[in-house]
Amino acid sequence: MSKLFEVLERLAATIETRKGGDPTASYTAKLLNDPTLAAKKLGEEAVETVIAAVAQGSDALAAESADLLYHWLVLLAASGVSLDAVAEKLTAREGTSGIAEKASRPS
Repeated sequence: MSKLFEVLERLAATIETRKGGDPTASYTAKLLNDPTLAAKKLGEEAVETVIAAVAQGSDALAAESADLLYHWLVLLAASGVSLDAVAEKLTAREGTSGIAEKASRPS
């Protein structure tokens, strides 16, 4: 099992414990309380990850990737989407060409 997977599982569990928490005392609770804000933060982190990949080197890319994954997990939790639901989508796409899979989606 990947070390990353183990860390993501622990982080997702920690995020779940912040649901219903005080948004003035917890950044995670603040994001969980506002899925739109969580989505915006994920977008910001995605851009920062791209910038790090292009111009800042591997350490910056690793750091921004960690931020991106955290915000992605928070958005999933805020939106009521489980990691298992994401896994099901990935499993359904296994063995399918990315081009074919994308073409099969509704426009």
